Amino acid sequence: MMSLFDHDLTQNLLPFDGEVYYHGIVFNPQQAGFYYDCLLRTIEWKHDEAFIFGKLIQTKRKTAWYGDEGFSYTYSKITRHALPWTKELMQLKQLAEIHTGAVYNSCLLNLYHNGDEGVSWHSDDEETLEKHASIASFSFGAERIFSFKHKRTKETRSILLENGSLLVMKGSTQVNWLHSIPKTKKVKKPRVNLTFRMIVR
Repeated sequence: MMSLFDHDLTQNLLPFDGEVYYHGIVFNPQQAGFYYDCLLRTIEWKHDEAFIFGKLIQTKRKTAWYGDEGFSYTYSKITRHALPWTKELMQLKQLAEIHTGAVYNSCLLNLYHNGDEGVSWHSDDEETLEKHASIASFSFGAERIFSFKHKRTKETRSILLENGSLLVMKGSTQVNWLHSIPKTKKVKKPRVNLTFRMIVR
């Protein structure tokens, strides 16, 4: 587990074939609590859907898709159309851009109600995403493990994402690595995750 004081922004968490940097906690408890409560209350959450083995499956976790006007995003064979930015999401987008030095035009949000909800191994490598672009991930609420697995060697890396923290994936990470949020019985509270992305115009 990394704390506020022992993370190193120059240290790549992956041993090869990608770049992942953990900025640690970037919001104080009051700020993190404000955004957590606001996002739970104001975001248009809906159960996520995906086609698995030809069948439409509805997940327990909820998602939402926001971005610049006119954007759509397709993953798991489902197309989602971007909702307009809220004031708070625009604030968070600007903060992500300041911390990472990148520009983002969209945000996929995930709501995990407890540790019974997770995400299986996958890569954010859809054709609509700009290749090798930065993906900035804010976490609010419950702490969760975030895991990586190399597609060829099967080598793994994991990190605990803290409340109010920022993780950045970029470079060839999505080409060579899978990532997941493992399920756990230990977590009883919700987690809100925001992933700021760049959609190809």
